Amino acid sequence: MSETDPRPEEELVDQDDAVIGKAFRWSLVGFLAIGAVVGIVLALTGKDDEPAAQEGPVIEGPSKTVEAEDAPPVQFTDITKEGEIHFSHFNGARGGKYLPETMGSGCAFLDFDGDGDQDLLFVDSAPWPWDADEEGSRITHPELWESNGSGRFTFVETAFKQGNLYAMGAACGDYDADGDVDVLITGVGANWLFRNDEGAFTFVADAGVTGPKDAWNTSAGFCDLDRDGDLDLFVCNYVKWSREIDETQNYTLKGVGRAYGPPTSFEGTHSFLYRNNGDGTFTDVSKDAGIQVSNPATGAPMGKALGVSFADFDGDNDFDIFVANDTVQNFLFENKGGMTFEEVGVLAGVAYDTRGAATGAMGSDVGDVRGDGNLGIAVGNFASEMSSLYVARKGGLQFNDDAISEGIGAPSRKALSFGLFFFDYDLDGRLDLFQTNGHLEEEINKVQPSQYYEQPSQLFWNAGPDARSAYALVDPDSVGDLSRKVVGRGCAYADIDADGDLDIVITQCGRAPLLLRNDQATDHHWLRVVVKPKQGSPIGTRVTLTIGGRSQTRVVMPTRSYLSQVELPVTFGLGKTTKVDSLSIRWPDGQTTTHAVEGVDRVVTVER
Repeated sequence: MSETDPRPEEELVDQDDAVIGKAFRWSLVGFLAIGAVVGIVLALTGKDDEPAAQEGPVIEGPSKTVEAEDAPPVQFTDITKEGEIHFSHFNGARGGKYLPETMGSGCAFLDFDGDGDQDLLFVDSAPWPWDADEEGSRITHPELWESNGSGRFTFVETAFKQGNLYAMGAACGDYDADGDVDVLITGVGANWLFRNDEGAFTFVADAGVTGPKDAWNTSAGFCDLDRDGDLDLFVCNYVKWSREIDETQNYTLKGVGRAYGPPTSFEGTHSFLYRNNGDGTFTDVSKDAGIQVSNPATGAPMGKALGVSFADFDGDNDFDIFVANDTVQNFLFENKGGMTFEEVGVLAGVAYDTRGAATGAMGSDVGDVRGDGNLGIAVGNFASEMSSLYVARKGGLQFNDDAISEGIGAPSRKALSFGLFFFDYDLDGRLDLFQTNGHLEEEINKVQPSQYYEQPSQLFWNAGPDARSAYALVDPDSVGDLSRKVVGRGCAYADIDADGDLDIVITQCGRAPLLLRNDQATDHHWLRVVVKPKQGSPIGTRVTLTIGGRSQTRVVMPTRSYLSQVELPVTFGLGKTTKVDSLSIRWPDGQTTTHAVEGVDRVVTVER
């Protein structure tokens, strides 16, 4: 839903609940009717013998109802000042209400200097070129903060100074296979690529990924999509935008004045796919690869892409691409090999919500929700739209939106959600879900009393396979500073203080970020795994840990959330278990190795 929807927010919530209730009632009537028919048939046939014994075990579904208070108490502590981070996002807003001002920005955890600590990158925007006064001449650039390994950071003044770009997001990956992490910065009108040479970044202008001057580049990610050993690049493109187009919208909030126009007022665009040539350059293969989707009625570009996720959804050992689109259908590009894709979002069940409507989709992530190998796709959506949770069914590329049944639907409905990701915050071996929220309009509460510009982030605890619903919203009063109201946009995770659990950073639009230290005290054990291939990037490596006969799988994939990137090491929560049965690694080239693990609560580095 966009802000142009004429229905008040409260009416939307009531109608949605009514639809759900109506569906339930009709289902109940159907079941009763079936039961009656069966009873009549049995009566007519006169079969009153004992039922025959069933062959095999009786499989019962989850029966345990889990409440929020069952979640272990875990405190997150704001250490932004303690960590000595002084960054504040600058969005250039001067009252013109241009749409890019409210959509940024992202962040990234990366080990840029190879010392094992997770450093932190903040993406900044810029003044608009038509603002020629002193404030308009301000120079901004992405800011890199070097970690000392204990939660404190030092600003690296020499990194990423390239003039002004109205930047949005970041993508991290070793595109030149020299052993260190390079960085792409996306923005309105260009992408900037920085090559990392042993901790020093160099701007690369001729790599072929700058993009068109009229593109609004948002989330991006590196991934080896053609299985040739080097990292390709996917860049989301949002809407067709310019100052002139924006000013013709003249969108207003009643009693307030000019407001940010909804994406429905702007034309769609095509995203970009760049194939790595293996020599430090890329080729734009978007058109031939099949990732350009047009409206069949008009022939115009359909996409309004804000989030991208890579995963092997169809189990054929290559990476497919999920794209979260704002107010139009989501895309799922099935990898057909040879850098060709087929868009199957509608057929796979991930294009729309449970009502068959497109959502205001922002960020996305992929994870094994139930621990049964069936992937779930989480998507943060606009206010009055619950977050989506598309869960795969066995035996094919087919998903159902299980947001309601798995417990995140109702609690997420009112929030306007941007960044979100799966992670195991309490180290019990199950993937929990975090999402950060915040509205577009500073004065939204004046016209929608139930909406606020600043909104609390939300943490959903994974209750496990025995629960009827996988997720329970953790009580905001029990999570410390994590529930602080923010204008949330990007978010990412990493272990910044080497204690084994995952900490969080949240970016805010036009404000300072929030760095949250995970102070969980569950006494749960953990194992962190760092993988190093013979050459090239570890991105795409599949790591499986087996404990007590049960397995957990994590994929080395930094591209998650919204405009953001997470760390490369993977973290396994072990709960109370102190012994690891085995560690299996499927490397990006398809080869699998198995390793013994001695001890827990430590970092294991596996080199090939």
